[in-house]
Amino acid sequence: MDSEKYILALDQGTTSSRAIIVNRQGQVVASSQRGFEQIFPRPGWVEHDASEIWYTQSSVAAEAVAKANLTGLDIACIGITNQRETTVIWDRETSLPVYNAIVWQDRRTAAYCEELKGKGYEQAIHQKTGLILDAYFSATKIKWILDNIEGVRERAEKGKLCFGTIDSWLVWRFTRGGAHVTDVSNASRTMLFNIHTQQWDDDLLELFDIPRAILPEVKASSEVYCDTATTLFSTKIPISGIAGDQQAALFGQLCVEQGMSKTTYGTGCFVMMNTGDRPVFSQNGMLTTIAWKIGEQITYALEGSVFVGGAAIQWLRDGLEIVRSAHETEELALSVADSDGVYFVPALTGLGAPYWDQYARGLLVGLTRGTTRAHIVRAALEGIAFEVYDVIRAMEHDATRRSTEMKVDGGAVANNFLMQFQSDLTRGGVVRPKILETTAMGAAYLAGLAVGFWKDTEEIGRYAEVERRFEPEMPQSEAERRIERWHEAVGRAGGWAKDD
Repeated sequence: MDSEKYILALDQGTTSSRAIIVNRQGQVVASSQRGFEQIFPRPGWVEHDASEIWYTQSSVAAEAVAKANLTGLDIACIGITNQRETTVIWDRETSLPVYNAIVWQDRRTAAYCEELKGKGYEQAIHQKTGLILDAYFSATKIKWILDNIEGVRERAEKGKLCFGTIDSWLVWRFTRGGAHVTDVSNASRTMLFNIHTQQWDDDLLELFDIPRAILPEVKASSEVYCDTATTLFSTKIPISGIAGDQQAALFGQLCVEQGMSKTTYGTGCFVMMNTGDRPVFSQNGMLTTIAWKIGEQITYALEGSVFVGGAAIQWLRDGLEIVRSAHETEELALSVADSDGVYFVPALTGLGAPYWDQYARGLLVGLTRGTTRAHIVRAALEGIAFEVYDVIRAMEHDATRRSTEMKVDGGAVANNFLMQFQSDLTRGGVVRPKILETTAMGAAYLAGLAVGFWKDTEEIGRYAEVERRFEPEMPQSEAERRIERWHEAVGRAGGWAKDD
């Protein structure tokens, strides 16, 4: 592989599309990012314009290449990582979506999930997919589009439509309809994929009434799938790595050995632990998922998903308008000695692991005449850390091992207050890497390995650097007292919207 070549990694997230250019030493030499519209048609509904996702992702890809003063001839391959579970159905001939993308946060199918639970399907779905029966995943979103958008089911059954998570959608557009594929990590989040057989499951397709004809072909996470066919680049470029964002972050943190774990602080927070070549099923509300497949080797993981992480800070900025930017929050939090008894449960779209309460709603409790915006901001940051603490403790019970160190990534880890408070709660080291682009780096690593850009993960590991390590400073008794109060607040937020 020519040492002057680079990798283009595409990171299609929930609120923005990002692209980075990576050199052989694992350094980011250029990047570009663009946000896009968040659509909220009704309470609990969240949508994206899939065409806007394509426009923003393709434009930042071209811009990153231009910023690095490169052309398509300099790009060895493309890796893609994406927001998971978000569901797109489009026309095979026109490549136009039949409806907006239904985002992973969307709760419109919650009642249908409850109906299936009442009929006793929960255990069978969990055993096949490793997932909780929840509106979070793709299957019920697909069914909703098929059932509610006029003419769509008939066209789907005739093989005229495609379903894809965002990775599939981007590959389709980059190849101008030449490839309809996904990887095992994304397939394992649809609630239609059997993680034992690594196949789309006939029983689940029948249960959700989803035609097999719309499904993508499932591939490994690191292999050459196809070449680009767009006019964005001066040459065809192989697309050779795909992984859902959290699995990509686990790989980007080089958590390649059993027992290694990371937490990504993005729109949501996601804790993931590598469990090796066998799936570990949780007794504590964790998800069992496929981390990646390289060659013929499958790696599994345990995952705990917090629905609202950085989105809570976004809400403080855009909803309450009490901060102008996320950067302000650290200074505001440190301007007060503590939250003055204020607790914020960020259940703005329900609670994920380990509670799985889709009817929970956000709660701000403990307010007094002395409460300031600094107390509320601090409580919001602490609420994120409390949620992550709950997931880590539950995961430790499942894995029967204590976590002494946690690797972290995502936009919110730049907040030193949040990272220190997280370490105080978990009573272990929190390790922040020098390069925070670990999700995109995971996609780059997977793509690069497929084309021989790097020999193996050992070579990649030589370039990884730690920026800062946080250790507990708060007395353990104080941390335990706050955790106890947090759990009281969570109890009061639970089930709030059940009768709405």
